[in-house]
Amino acid sequence: MNESIDGHVAEVRAFNRFYTGVIGLLDQGMVGTPYSLTEGRILFELDRHGRLEAGELRRLLGLDAGYLSRILRRFEADGLVARERSAADARRQVIVPTGAGRAAFELLDERSAEQVRGLLGGLDEEDRRRLVAGMAAVREVLGRAPRREPYVIRPPRAGDLGWVVHRHGVLYCSEYGWGQDFEALVARIVADYADRRDPRREAGWIAEVDGERAGCVFCVRKDDETAQLRLLLVEPSARGMGIGGRLVDECLRFAREAGYRRITLWTRDVLTAARRIYRAAGFELAEEEPGAGFTEQVWTRGL
Repeated sequence: MNESIDGHVAEVRAFNRFYTGVIGLLDQGMVGTPYSLTEGRILFELDRHGRLEAGELRRLLGLDAGYLSRILRRFEADGLVARERSAADARRQVIVPTGAGRAAFELLDERSAEQVRGLLGGLDEEDRRRLVAGMAAVREVLGRAPRREPYVIRPPRAGDLGWVVHRHGVLYCSEYGWGQDFEALVARIVADYADRRDPRREAGWIAEVDGERAGCVFCVRKDDETAQLRLLLVEPSARGMGIGGRLVDECLRFAREAGYRRITLWTRDVLTAARRIYRAAGFELAEEEPGAGFTEQVWTRGL
């Protein structure tokens, strides 16, 4: 156990050394300014709050009282902050940024944004998403910051259809033992969707969790009055978040707006979690036919 933790400690320290070098925290001043990282954080908090008691600022940033006092004295001498007495307690000092202090923060903010923009500009879209998702995960784990949203639902993008085939093949093989015949069936469904899709009457959705694909579903035309829900999938790591139900809801909403009068789907009786989602969404079992080790089922509902 200790050996494993020690290995993780080494990895975290290596990342810290790497990232501080990437964004220049070892340089004398941040982004070409005379301010250190700590001084930049002080300017940031003062700009954000407008005015802070010295004690609040110290607790907020976890700084030593003497260290903070030296920085504030220099800021005051440079005309970046002013000190006032607290109206509630004359023994307390309130730190207020001056116009020059706000201008100093704006310069820091602009240069920091430009630095990050340059860093991200050298990456393609997929790598940018991975990087930002990884950083959000670090903040969530270490800071216990709540996620803005547990997941997002979006239309398919380049590369998504290949992912749909791949993940169906991998997951259904590992969970149910279905082989290449099933993967080939999924590939044909996806190919037909890509080749023949009528955007007015057919659509697909991809679910993402922390920037990573976590699920999918498609709504395709069966006939003029009937839509068909196809290829519902939720990654094991994302199950229990309500993604499956949300994907089905998107499919139903689209089918109604596209003018269909009913919607149908094909499944197998061993897919119990999926059947619970279908039943909760108002689908009813319409047909059954014995298969090899399972029962083929058709479920349907009106719109």
